[in-house]
Amino acid sequence: MPKPLKIGKHIARYPLIQGGMGVRISAGRLAGNVAKCGGVGLVAAAGIALNSEFYNGRNYFQAETEAFKAELRKAYEIAPDGIIGVNVMVALSDFEPLVRAAVEGGAKVIVCGAGLPMSLPELTADHPDVALVPIASSIRAAQLIARKWHKAYNRLPDAVVVEDPDTAGGHLGEKMENIGTGEYDQYATVRGIKEFFLSEYGADVPVIAAGGVWDRADLEHALAEGADGVQMATRFVCTEECDASDEFKQMYLDCKKEDIGLIMSPAGLPGRAIITNKDRMRQYDLEHHTPCRMGCLKKCTYKETGERFCIVTALDRSQRGDVDTGLVFCGTNAWKSERISTVREIFAELFGE
Repeated sequence: MPKPLKIGKHIARYPLIQGGMGVRISAGRLAGNVAKCGGVGLVAAAGIALNSEFYNGRNYFQAETEAFKAELRKAYEIAPDGIIGVNVMVALSDFEPLVRAAVEGGAKVIVCGAGLPMSLPELTADHPDVALVPIASSIRAAQLIARKWHKAYNRLPDAVVVEDPDTAGGHLGEKMENIGTGEYDQYATVRGIKEFFLSEYGADVPVIAAGGVWDRADLEHALAEGADGVQMATRFVCTEECDASDEFKQMYLDCKKEDIGLIMSPAGLPGRAIITNKDRMRQYDLEHHTPCRMGCLKKCTYKETGERFCIVTALDRSQRGDVDTGLVFCGTNAWKSERISTVREIFAELFGE
């Protein structure tokens, strides 16, 4: 049986974090059920206002913080004693208010990717028990964060998630031309980051492997290679508890390996998704003259020049069921989805006797 996962002051029975999937794919229901089963459940902040009772078409940023807290409440209703956290992308325009809303809403863990969360300890200074977990794809990124946090705030990350850009879904922290070359070694990075914290600070910081983890063999491989736990997202989409539409889940069930590929996000980052409809995403915005109503990203080519497509509305459409013109993010394993299961069944398969 794998060891429990200790992140800061919180101990999860199983070494598993459910990855954050933006625009309400991992909202309160999925996060709550993962926490109830003994993992760490994450509510993703990005676009959480959309398809919520709080958004009226004009109050996006206000609705974001309200909807975020509401999903945390929903998760805690399902798992009152569970370890429930959040994923907040650094690239979001409302990164700081969302982090504050997360701690006010009782999040126990904050995971941050899509940029380096240099100011995160300052934003959470009044809540020292909240575990802070950056996502890094390189030893250098982890070093930059750790040295800044240590010098400015006298604290270190409570864990680091190492995301493999060759397999992970959604936004990826690597240049497009470097993805899929076969040069990236995820577990060398995992071990390198562990060694850095031990040698520089004498600290045993848990390092979590993310990307490409699907079944028990993948989990056991990650732990054998030196990871303290895994982060899984794609595997949880085809569950009854996932907050996505049935149509979104059906895209996973129907897709083939070759349907999964890379797109360039207007955020300036590559992303992995089901790409069979990528031309129709752009076409939708052209036909509907989609304005940038939200300004959800700090940097966005659609906001600035009208290039590419409006990512938050494309993700919102797919979450509601329009998978013809909506964006369906996924990891490289999405094609392995065969049926709708439950979170409990996945935990039983991964950790059962």
